Amino acid sequence: MAEITIFTAPKPFINPHVALIQRNAIESWTHLGKDVDVVVIGDEEGIEEVCGDLNVRHLAKVQRNDFGTPLVNSIFQVARDASSSPILVYVNADVIFFPEMVERILAVARREKKFLLVGQRWDLDLRERINFSGNWNDWLNQQIASRGRLHPRGGSDYFAFPRECFNDMPAFAIGRAGWDNWMFYKARYEGWKLIDATQDIRIVHQDHDYSHLPQGQPHYRLPETDENIRLAGGKRAIFNLLDADFTLEDGEIIPARMTNEKLAREIEIYPLARWHSVILGQITFALFHPLKAWKELRAALGKKRNQARG
Repeated sequence: MAEITIFTAPKPFINPHVALIQRNAIESWTHLGKDVDVVVIGDEEGIEEVCGDLNVRHLAKVQRNDFGTPLVNSIFQVARDASSSPILVYVNADVIFFPEMVERILAVARREKKFLLVGQRWDLDLRERINFSGNWNDWLNQQIASRGRLHPRGGSDYFAFPRECFNDMPAFAIGRAGWDNWMFYKARYEGWKLIDATQDIRIVHQDHDYSHLPQGQPHYRLPETDENIRLAGGKRAIFNLLDADFTLEDGEIIPARMTNEKLAREIEIYPLARWHSVILGQITFALFHPLKAWKELRAALGKKRNQARG
């Protein structure tokens, strides 16, 4: 039995560059060792052929919304049903993992019963297929050192957690904003350790455009993002890596450093994370962000007026 199952739901393998970077990513996971199983979910064009070439498991059936976008809760359930691994890792299909991440995840799992392990990514523009038969680790680290960019901590491109966690996910649309932020919120809400592993787990996100999305728009501008945020419980449930209460550093799980920014944020989210009170969460948000709160209130009142007129 594999200790870790990595699963993903790729975009179609139509755009040559998207096809290249997704193949790089999936192939990198096949070099993580015997403790890892890889499952690719969905029936987008080209997936079956690539999975056959790389000898990874392919599960085509997944539920979709009215726009035809795969649903996150269905993807997670398909992976859980297809695996007996104690640890599940969802990852975006353009992300490359290094072999050392396996032992670091398993070391956390040996100490913690329930947790969510996340982290920032290194952005890198790759235009070539990686040769995994050579010293690809060293080559890729050199590329990161010379031209990689550490991405801001707004979200995460991978989520490692025990299979018992996240059994009750809303029907989020994959590839749209909001659902990954809800994962952070859910971990804090449930009292699981939310661990930022940026220091110990390096991942590479391969740059791409948004040509696979409707009208080529970034995902955060699409109606499905608005629906994701609604399903998450509203904007107050949009947490980020600043909300991690622990970090993984040199193999040790330690409390997150309490900077002024971190302290202010912890006070702001305390009613949500500890008391589970949305009303009090709105109040603390308004205290810390009065201008944003006023704009949100005006927008909500305007929407109600328009609905009443319609």
